[in-house]
Order: sequence, then structure tokens, then C-alpha cells
Amino acid sequence: MQNFRRNFTLAFGLILVGGAAMAQIANTPFSYRGIGDLFGNALAHNQGMAGVGVSNPQYFYLNNQNPALLIYNRFTVFEGGFIGQYNTIKGNGSSEKSGNGNLNYLMMGFPVKMGKWSTSFGLAPFSGVNYRTNYTDAIEGSTNTVNVEETGTGGVNQVFWANGVALSKTLSVGVRATYLFSSIVNEYSNALTTDSSPIVYFPSIYERTYIKDFNFSMGVSYHKDSLFNKNYRFNVGAVYNFKSKLNTEYFTRIERRNNSGNVIDSTTLINNVPGTITLPQSFTVGVSFGRAEKWMIGADYSYLKNSLFRDYFGNSQNGTDSWRMAIGGEITPDPMALSGYLKRMTYRTGVSLEQYPYLINGKPVNDFGINFGFTMPVNRISSLDFAFKVGKRGSVQDHTIEENYFKVYFGVTINDQFWFIKRRFD
Repeated sequence: MQNFRRNFTLAFGLILVGGAAMAQIANTPFSYRGIGDLFGNALAHNQGMAGVGVSNPQYFYLNNQNPALLIYNRFTVFEGGFIGQYNTIKGNGSSEKSGNGNLNYLMMGFPVKMGKWSTSFGLAPFSGVNYRTNYTDAIEGSTNTVNVEETGTGGVNQVFWANGVALSKTLSVGVRATYLFSSIVNEYSNALTTDSSPIVYFPSIYERTYIKDFNFSMGVSYHKDSLFNKNYRFNVGAVYNFKSKLNTEYFTRIERRNNSGNVIDSTTLINNVPGTITLPQSFTVGVSFGRAEKWMIGADYSYLKNSLFRDYFGNSQNGTDSWRMAIGGEITPDPMALSGYLKRMTYRTGVSLEQYPYLINGKPVNDFGINFGFTMPVNRISSLDFAFKVGKRGSVQDHTIEENYFKVYFGVTINDQFWFIKRRFD
């Protein structure tokens, strides 16, 4: 008990010191549509397998992708994670590099009734927006041109509460309630490319969209043990995220700025007028096969009905349905080895292919990634989890822009078996 409290306090303190805000993505022009880049619910150990995790049970981790799988947790679990990203963006004969990193998630779970009902709650990013584009545009009826700059920051965070309940030895169900909140800021400004005035002012538009509402999802899991009369397990899982109309407040103003970027004066056009954003439904199915605590291979498929997305003004923003496929696996050479630390480590790898929920130049944007990772066991049933992803999305040929990226995931998992057991001696 004392060790758990000490380890929990230490890990929580390190995470708060390491990042005071939720995760921010590196600068990417692909985050300007909708509510930005969606993070998904995969934790660091799942990222090592390209995000696979909707069907496979996990005894020593929280399953944050399918609430029905929470029933496999036999311990009080604390999870904290970081994410880092480095992008290289190519387009129009030039390239730009950017990087960022921060806190990714904080969550905890525990069994309410061992093997029958488990619960979890936490804080994590839901989406991220971070882009900055510059281009030159002509002025109608004039030979002059203007330099246009568009920027976006922010994103949507989530606080969630999930519960998993066993209906039988092989079947379980789960529900998850998520409160989405935070704001997305977009700014648009332009300036004449040539101006002989000693004092230069240029106009800009500031927009802020603040989201605050609930979203719900449910999951189901089925497993078959001792397959082929051996100690093999076959698992099937599915998660459905319901369509939601999210309460939103919209604010916009026109600003006049000087050369230093300082606001000289402004006029508010819309002052936090309420409205809604339609978040479409999605579902994910997965299958996995393996031998408990030794090896596992699995595959997930997700589909997002993003053609139903509507922004504050009722626009679809050229949205189209999207999908994601991933396959991955893990292996632990000898989880009970008394000597040879490398044998007790878990090694993972996976690949993914994703089609994004919008079109650029009338063509879909694809993302291909390769993942790998490993887990270092610490103090019996706790661990340090590492994962890496190398990927590419878009292409200069089809979309005039291409992004190559490298992501690093780091997670801390702390388990304690006796938190809810009253001891006679301590």
C-alpha cells in the first residue's frame, strides 16, 4: 500500500512537471479541417502494435479502447503517458520541419467487483489543431498582391468514465461517457506585398470555437479459451461511438494590427453565440489470437461516417467517410524468467493504413505508418512502455503537400494488487 502511494505520487508529480497542458501536435496543415487531428484512445503499449487493442484482453494495463475489456483488470492501475512528434512537410519545392511534445494522458482504473465489474476514468486529448500556412494572392482589379497567413491552434480535450461488466465467462459489455471541452482558435490575416506608407496596418480575423458537451460509446467483447484443446485464446471485440450534436459557442472579431503583430483596435462581430457541431458516429471491430502473457497477434478496422460532420455553420467542410486498418502483435520470450531481464521484456510491432476524412484536390489523403515498441517490467507488475511510429501522409503529386513524421510514445503503468483489500498488518 505504501509502495503504491509512493510510486503513484512520484509518477503523477513527474507527469505534471513534464507537461502542464494536454498533448499538442506538431505543426501540420492536415489539422485545419473539422475539429483537427483525432488522437484515438490507444495507450503507449497499444501504439507499439499500431494501435491494435479493441479485442485483446490486458491484465496489467487499462484497456482504453474497449470498455468491455476492463473486466480483465485485477489490480488498481494508474497510467500516464507522453507523446512527442517531429514532422517534415514538403510542398511547392520547399520543406519545413517542426516538432512538439507534451502530456498525452492520465487515467486510473480498478475492479469494483473482481472479475465482474471494473471501472476507469481519466483525462486525455481528443483532437489537436496546429497549423500555419502562408501564400500570396492577387487583388481583384489591381496589380498589387497580398501575403495571406492562416493559423490554427488548440483542440478538444476529454474527461471520461468507463465501465465494463461481465455477462458470462466469455461475454462482456461496456459503456463510456466522455465530456468534451476546450477551444479551437483560427486566425486569418493579410498584408500588401508592397506599401510605401511609413506606418503599415493590416487586417485580421480572429475566430474561436469552444466545445462543451458529452459523447457516449459502448463496447462488447467475446473470447474463447483453450482453442484447439490447447492454451490458446481467440478474441473478438467491437466499439460503437454514437453520433453527437455538441454544444458550441462561437466568437469572432475583426482586428487591425501593426507590423509587430500587436492589435491596434478590434470590432467583435459574434460574441459567444451558442450553436452545435455534429460529431458523426463511428465503429471499430477487432480480432486477436494468442497465448496469454506470451504472445498475441491482432487486427482492427475502424470506420468513421464523417460525411455527416457539420461545423458551427452547418458546413460539411468537404468531409468524406474515412477508415483505418491496423495489424500488430507482441511477444514476451519468458514472462516468468528469474534471470535474463531481456526475456521478461515485451516486444511489439505493427503497421497501419488510414484514409483521412476529407479530400484535397478532389483526392483522398492516405496515411501509412510502421510501429514498434517494447515494455520494461518494473517492480513485479508495473512497467515502463515505449513505442515509436514512422509514417507518411499525403503526397506532393496528388495533394501538393506531403508530411513525413516520427512519433515517440512513453507510458508509465503502476499496478497495485491490494489497494482495496483491508490488511491486518502493514
